[in-house]
Amino acid sequence: MGIFDFFKRTDIDQGVKAYQETPGAILLDVRTAEEFRGGRIPGSNHVPLQSIGKVTAVVKDKSIPIFVYCQSGARSRMAANTLRRMGYESATDIGGISAYSGAIER
Repeated sequence: MGIFDFFKRTDIDQGVKAYQETPGAILLDVRTAEEFRGGRIPGSNHVPLQSIGKVTAVVKDKSIPIFVYCQSGARSRMAANTLRRMGYESATDIGGISAYSGAIER
């Protein structure tokens, strides 16, 4: 990873497409409950970042690919890192819903 990779933004549209093309994958929204109620990407599971340890209720099998998003990308990056430390083999930060151009479910 180069120094400029840190500043490179994740493309959430590409991340959602990758989620949709990955059999058995989980889409995880780590925003607050209020943010989640305000609109989410269809198919999302909700586990707020501050409760990420409870993800085992949603994803028991640590080999299942998880695609993580939040509002801007900061919390999803932290959540994906935490999930990997928890032993999840494939936790991918796809960025923030604020840049998403697809349909939002309310």
